[in-house]
Amino acid sequence: MINAILVFNNHGKPRLVRFYQHLAEEAQQQIIRDTFHLVLKRDDHICNFLECGRYRPGRGCASPGERPGGPPRVLQLSPCPHSLFGGSDYKLIYRHYATLYFVFCVDSSESELGILDLIQVFVETLDKCFENVCELDLIFHMDKVHHILQEMVIGGMVLETNMNEIVAQVEAQGKLEKAEGGLSAAPSRAVSAVKNINLPEIPRNINIGDINIKVPNLSQFM
Repeated sequence: MINAILVFNNHGKPRLVRFYQHLAEEAQQQIIRDTFHLVLKRDDHICNFLECGRYRPGRGCASPGERPGGPPRVLQLSPCPHSLFGGSDYKLIYRHYATLYFVFCVDSSESELGILDLIQVFVETLDKCFENVCELDLIFHMDKVHHILQEMVIGGMVLETNMNEIVAQVEAQGKLEKAEGGLSAAPSRAVSAVKNINLPEIPRNINIGDINIKVPNLSQFM
């Protein structure tokens, strides 16, 4: 399961944040900060996933395998933010594109290579929808970015990985929104058109034989 999808720039500014389980705002911000620091210090030539829950030497609880009579070996959990998700079988899978990091926080049931491919599909879909996507597109078109992501992942589960299908759904939604925008603007356009109609001037007095009919001035009722 995918627990969170984070996109931030080289300075740690979040550009897209989506959590698929309820966490307090403070915990979310802590995860974003810890994730950024973990990913930033990794070299570009090493693997693109980082497992959590591995032990390393340090200060903490004593190791169950320490030698009798020898100095105690102490171990502690590696500084991974996924402990905030409630377990230690989580991992970070990420890709670095230009000024943006795309990070998926997943559990052990997800395939590393599968998530890497999913990130690639997500980025290529953004690039196709925005024509050479950049960081500013994620800032000024946040609704569309979330819609693209929602076509791919719902509730932490992968829904669609075919880029053409995703783009088709996004384009269909865009056409629907334009049509709804036209309908919502129709009443105001109708009122404006009525106001601009040049009606012929109504005669003030109508004479029919010996009968004289005086027509009131209707402008005062408008």
